[in-house]
Amino acid sequence: MNKFDYACPTSLAETLGLLRDGDEPMLLAGGQTLVPTMKQGLAAPDLLIDLNAVSELMDLAVVDGEVRVGAMCRHAAVAASPVVREKIPGLADLAAMIGDAQVRNRGTIGGSVANNDPAADYPAALLALGATIRTDRRDISADAFFVDLFETALEPGEFIREVGFPACSSCAYLKFRQPASRFAIVGVFVARHRHGVRVAVTGAGAAGVFRWTEAEAALDGNFARRPLSGLALEPDQMLSDIHAGGAYRAHLVRVLTERLVETLGADGARSGKK
Repeated sequence: MNKFDYACPTSLAETLGLLRDGDEPMLLAGGQTLVPTMKQGLAAPDLLIDLNAVSELMDLAVVDGEVRVGAMCRHAAVAASPVVREKIPGLADLAAMIGDAQVRNRGTIGGSVANNDPAADYPAALLALGATIRTDRRDISADAFFVDLFETALEPGEFIREVGFPACSSCAYLKFRQPASRFAIVGVFVARHRHGVRVAVTGAGAAGVFRWTEAEAALDGNFARRPLSGLALEPDQMLSDIHAGGAYRAHLVRVLTERLVETLGADGARSGKK
């Protein structure tokens, strides 16, 4: 690990000042990805800015009907939040599936979203729920935020303050997980909004998280398993690695989506896991 300076600001204003003054600063949230990459020499900041004392980034509340989750909210806090469980139960269930207890008590929603790992869980929820990512500079819709593998619309020095979610009581997440890491080999989040259905997929796409728009169109106005029977994703557009090939992932996407549709359509239950 390379030598670096360390700072632990207690406010957003102090954080912004440190970002402006550093030559190659990096932000430390939960450290689940950054610390290992620093140990491997793949990240070498000259200044490490620890966000764990910035209380402004830890709020979780409903504002104007929107559930706003601060960037430094731990996965465990999202999973246990009465607000999230009431307004977006599928999001709480998703957070409870992330990693193990240690990861859930250290990892943060902001760090996960900014990292945009292609097998991470939160990106599927943000896309399916039509979330808004609020940074220190602007608001970015989830549809415009996720660009490619480990790539987002964030500009250099820009950081996430909070994620805003429209309330959605009819939504669920299901994933087929890698047994060791518990990352999603395939994960699907389905949300039924008053203006339509959104289906988002993580772990499977060669370019990262994506919306399955063909399934959305089939399910709009006819939320049942049958409309998906003639749909299929192209295997060559799927990720293929040591865990699963593209054809297998394409098959899993449809199977998991069908299970979610069946569950949500039958009794409104919220989630499940493989």
